[in-house]
This record gives sequence, structure tokens and C-alpha cells, in this order.
Amino acid sequence: MKKILMTNFAGLNLISPVIIGSSGLTNTPEKNTALEKVGAGAVILPSVFEEQIEIQTGTNIWTDCPKAHDCILNSANEMQLEDYLQLIKKSKESCQIPVIASINCYRDDGWIDFVRQIEMAGADAIELNIFGLNTEIDRPENTVEDIYLRITRKVKSLVDIPVIVKMSKYFSHIVKLANDLRGAGADGIVLFSRFYQPDIDVHLMQASSGYVFSSNTEIADTLRWTSLVSLKLPDVSIASCTGIHDWEDIIKCLLCGASAIELCSTVYQHGNEIIQAMNRSLEEWMVTKDFKSIEEVRSKLNFDEIQDPSLHERVQFMKYFSNRD
Repeated sequence: MKKILMTNFAGLNLISPVIIGSSGLTNTPEKNTALEKVGAGAVILPSVFEEQIEIQTGTNIWTDCPKAHDCILNSANEMQLEDYLQLIKKSKESCQIPVIASINCYRDDGWIDFVRQIEMAGADAIELNIFGLNTEIDRPENTVEDIYLRITRKVKSLVDIPVIVKMSKYFSHIVKLANDLRGAGADGIVLFSRFYQPDIDVHLMQASSGYVFSSNTEIADTLRWTSLVSLKLPDVSIASCTGIHDWEDIIKCLLCGASAIELCSTVYQHGNEIIQAMNRSLEEWMVTKDFKSIEEVRSKLNFDEIQDPSLHERVQFMKYFSNRD
């Protein structure tokens, strides 16, 4: 891999800005080795869920839904914590690129002690995929934000490796939360996590799963908020995620202020070869534009020249849509 593609995200030195997101793509050491060979800058292992940790470590699991409890119990039995630690160790033995563990969580509870074992197993960083929707009428408005900050502080107090927080885009003040996460110790943030997509089967008259993979139409929010956060918080390390499907999308995110990009859907759809093709096209574009490093590309097109981005967006909306029939 050419040095021109090297970047730093959350204190991790990457040979390429392309990070493979938490999924079945990274669930064996052999898969992770293969991803490294085609130019992945880092791999994020499949998420272990806080309920799995609590069940297997004997701490109390909280749920008021028996069906949910059974589902969680079955999942916990399938993914043993020792297996997860072995996946970290063996991936580190076979890979030179950073291996990042992932935890899907929504409470700051007994599971947090497990992060010490993750660090001891050799993980280069931990990504916290904090899943929380505020659906209660009488709950305080900032409850979910507080959960993000409490979990981040607790995990940071227990480990020395970088802690990355994967944010949802469903907040009223994304820039403030990113800043608060930095204050809580987060070494990097990911914009954004993609929630489970529900659907309705009108023939069977029941709830069903929506489309699993992201679409490139979803990149708009990723670009907007990468650009805004990088402008307001230039020292926050950002990875863009969701809606990124080709090499041009990667460049767009870098120009908006990302230091790295998390991919998943497009690798499932096109195979590992897409990583090599993306890196090659990115390098060719950088040479054509006379960029010597990813850092030179980063933030070239964030909202730096716009005093009031919201005004800009409102004007553009009027410009393109007010006269349409």
C-alpha cells in the first residue's frame, strides 16, 4: 500500500482510510487476513451485545419482555465471550492492521468490566455502538445523550486503548454531543450508526425486517454532519459511515472532514475486491489533484467558508425546488 493513503483515526495509524465495519465480514481471523491483503486499513469485529456479556458473566440482565429475553439468551449461547476474545487474539496474530472490538450497548452497567478483557486480548481499540431511542413521554429530553456520555466515561476509565463512539444521527444537537463525547474521553466518533430498518408485510399483516444494506442515497446526512462537526470541532477524529458505496463517496467524506470511512454494505454486495479498487481510484484521484496525503484532502470542502450553514441550505432548497412544476 502506498504511503499516500496513510491516515490516522482515533490515534490508530491506518495504511488506508477504508475500515471494514462490524459484521459477518470480520468474524474469523482468515476473513480479516484476506481483508488486509486487499488493502483494508482496519477491521471492526462483529459486535458483542451487552446482554450477552451480562448473561455469561452472571450479572443481572434487565428486560420486561420474555420473548426478548429468550432471543438474547439464544444469541448469548451462540457467541461465547471466550470465543470473542480468541477472535481478537487470533486476528491480531494474523493481521498487521488494527483490530477493533465492538460492543453494542445501551446502559452503563455490569457488562462494562468486560472491556478490560478485550484490551488484554490485544484489541487495538473499542468501538461503542450505543443504541438508544427515547420513546417514553415522561422521560427527560437528554436521557439518551446522558447514556452516551456515562458509558463513554466508564469505559475510558477502565482501558488505555482508544475508545470510539458510533453515534446515531437522531439527536437535536449532533455537534454538541460530539463535543461532549470528546470531553468524556472519546478518541474518535463515527457518523453514523445505522439502525435496524423495520417494515410491514401487508400480505401477512405483520411486522417484518426492512432492507439490510444501506443505499448511496443515505450519504447526504453523513456528508452534512461530517462537514459541520469537522468545522466546529476540527480536533475531533471522525470516521464517516452509512451510504458510502464507491470511491467517489470516500473522497466526498474525506473532503468534508473525515479521517477514515467505515464500509460494510458495498463489500457484501461487491466482494473484497471493491476495497482494492477503491484504494486504487482514490490514489489516482489524489495524484491527479496533486494531494500528497489524506490529511491534505481532509476538510477541504467542509462548511468553513459559510458563516451560517443553515441559511445556505435554506437558500439552496428554494433555488432548486421552488420553481419546479
